[in-house]
Amino acid sequence: MVVNQVCKQILLKMRNHISWQYDEFKQVGRDYGSKAEVDVYDSSHADFRDIEAESDRVLDVLKIGSTDTLIDFGSGTGVFAIQAARRCSKVYAVDVSQAMLALASTRAGQAGVSNIEFHHAGFLTYEHGDRPVDAIVTTFAFHHLPDFWKGIALQRMNYMLQPGGQLYIHDVIMDANDALANISAFVQKQAAAGGDFLREDAEGHFREEYSTYDWVMDGLLARSGFTVRSKHIDDGVLGTYLCAKN
Repeated sequence: MVVNQVCKQILLKMRNHISWQYDEFKQVGRDYGSKAEVDVYDSSHADFRDIEAESDRVLDVLKIGSTDTLIDFGSGTGVFAIQAARRCSKVYAVDVSQAMLALASTRAGQAGVSNIEFHHAGFLTYEHGDRPVDAIVTTFAFHHLPDFWKGIALQRMNYMLQPGGQLYIHDVIMDANDALANISAFVQKQAAAGGDFLREDAEGHFREEYSTYDWVMDGLLARSGFTVRSKHIDDGVLGTYLCAKN
């Protein structure tokens, strides 16, 4: 997809420039601007995922090396950013929650990691001032944007990557076949893993947040200048995409 230079500049520098821009700092679903929510984030997610092991698998898939640079959108409590920083030259950790960034920064200091640059921003407002990066990763954060703004965000991320740079997305992305049955099964699975807390979290996600059909995501990626190298939809609801900038 070819976008003219004027459009490119608008996409790159959107903050406070468009009166109708989506407010990505407004918390959707769980309020991760709340310190109380942030404090229980890792422990609650540990009931159904091993974030540190996931982080290592992602870095292995991307084949991140010591000279690489990486942006982590929706960096959360910093687990992935810290793991990535141990392998690569520099990590740009981007999150809309000050509480998340504060915890992540503290953890990075405790881990002796100094090559992470923290940014209070999101997909639509982060302005990358350095050279294009080798990889961009976003895990369980992209669903905070409605589909139109996902398209804008993908175009912005494309510009932040060097030619051939990689984009890794893992999020709630749904197969259109048997979607309602798959969602119901996922909610039940979360309840079995973490009781009422995770059941309510899953129900709230599908009621209030912006999950996307895989066929919509396929189109958004193609129109934003990406080639999908691999794609997996687990249990009909959890999508993983590995893409490359064209």
